Amino acid sequence: MRSLILGGVRSGKSRHAESLAQAVAGPVTLIATGTAGDEEMAARIAAHRANRPSRWNVVEEPVHLARALARAALPGGVVIVDCLTLWLTNILCHEDPRMLDTEVEALAALLPDLPGVQILVGNEVGFGIMPVNALARRFGDVAGVLHQRLAGLCDSVVLMVAGIPLTVKAPEAGRGHHAGRRP
Repeated sequence: MRSLILGGVRSGKSRHAESLAQAVAGPVTLIATGTAGDEEMAARIAAHRANRPSRWNVVEEPVHLARALARAALPGGVVIVDCLTLWLTNILCHEDPRMLDTEVEALAALLPDLPGVQILVGNEVGFGIMPVNALARRFGDVAGVLHQRLAGLCDSVVLMVAGIPLTVKAPEAGRGHHAGRRP
């Protein structure tokens, strides 16, 4: 079972992902992609750390997401990736320009074959105005294409608005979410 949770900043994406993970009886691994590049980001990371259950395994991986997912996914387990757009930022700012295609292709190829439950969290950035900066426009384009691709690979897609989950894509009949819950 794979779920994609999208939404704006502070829309409740992480909280919703965590509630879905807690509804599954198996072990939970969180793959955190953010890095503390400044004090504000360090504070955000610290707040997330303080609010998640201590029994969860945490893997910090800012670039090689497919490799981290392959190691973390277990039958009966849950992996949360938080978040895809921070991961994209890390890759777009990487010194190797081929890194973007390599890492995105690795993720897309791996995802359909992973055991357990995967919950992918990302910022929906396509609702805003067109940025004047070329890098920001590229980021929006790359994020939009990634989200479309992953939505096609996921069983469910949820858009978070003001803390409320809106189901964009529901699991097909007979493939419901664990514990009878729909993301």
